[in-house]
Amino acid sequence: MNIKTYNAISPKGLAALKDAGYQINADEDADGILLRSQKLQNSDVADSVKAVVRAGAGFNNIPVADLSARGIPVFNTPGGNANAVKELTIAALIMAARPILAAVRFAQETRGGDVSLRTESNKGGYRGTELSGKTLGVIGLGNVGSKVANTALDLDMEVIGYDPGLNANTAWRIDRRVEHASNLDDLLNKSDYITVHIPLNEANRHFIDADKLAKMKPSAALINFSRGGIVDDQAVVKALDADKLRLFTTDFSDDVLFDQPKVMVTPHIGGSTIEAEDTSAMMAAHQMEAFLEDGNIINSVNFPEMNLPFTSQYRIGVLHKNVPNMLGQISKVFGQVDINIAELNNRSRGDYAYTLVAFDHLGQGQTEAIQAELKAIPQVLNLHFYEKKA
Repeated sequence: MNIKTYNAISPKGLAALKDAGYQINADEDADGILLRSQKLQNSDVADSVKAVVRAGAGFNNIPVADLSARGIPVFNTPGGNANAVKELTIAALIMAARPILAAVRFAQETRGGDVSLRTESNKGGYRGTELSGKTLGVIGLGNVGSKVANTALDLDMEVIGYDPGLNANTAWRIDRRVEHASNLDDLLNKSDYITVHIPLNEANRHFIDADKLAKMKPSAALINFSRGGIVDDQAVVKALDADKLRLFTTDFSDDVLFDQPKVMVTPHIGGSTIEAEDTSAMMAAHQMEAFLEDGNIINSVNFPEMNLPFTSQYRIGVLHKNVPNMLGQISKVFGQVDINIAELNNRSRGDYAYTLVAFDHLGQGQTEAIQAELKAIPQVLNLHFYEKKA
């Protein structure tokens, strides 16, 4: 099969796919798409594409709704770049406390004299504060937020976390010393530094707006290394101009932020480390192979998780709408062509569902008959046939 790539994908991830027998960017129809930040909304996704995998956590550059309606699973690699983003967030915290960039520029521009002595005479201009004893508010305690919170404790900071979606699977990663805020206002009122680690969706667009900025300390520093659009940059600039916020650091540029001395912008480098790119690409390659070879869905953002051992001889994965009587219709097809189902698994996620049917015996012409009958069901969006490797 052929995998089409966009952006510079880590050679380790590409090598893993090649070792599994895949072609990369061959001159033929693509079976899968592997990308990083390429805006796929601007590209045609061929009917031959069975899966789209983002080597990274964010997926707002992918037309998920359109692909879902076509029965194409979209995958991401949550946690693959979590350590990289955590480290950059900690660096942003330190730079928000100490005027490191200004001090470096001063040292570079100084001529004719001892830099240390001249700095001493102007020491007030480069005096910072310590993070120790200050309060950090972490909004979102997932893969990145939990790491930031735990690391900040090692810097002797007081840490408050807020995440209404926190569940048992993620809570165990968070140090018990992290105070859990019962409401967001409590975190905003108490924090000297606030960092945001939530996904961008319609509910979270401009999550940090003028109202929430007004609840922060005027001396607070705000950090956004999550996604552009989560913070209302226009509202931030107004707060900075009015001395209602001390500093804003973000990984996402916006014209309104430039020429504002209280803003530090990095060029979307949160996950740009060699290790993070390798890890995310390897995860992406594994997830692509798991779906294309076995029909398993791991870390999909639009279809339900389904990761089962391939114990039968054959499988058919049916991607369909989440409506009543789908299992009955799918089972009826197998009965009509006289195939005994060994195992049937079905899971749903919102408007969509996935049914994986396993069976051991297949007669001549039955493959085509099954697929034709399943495709005739109006609610079936896509389906794929799998045969166990020898």
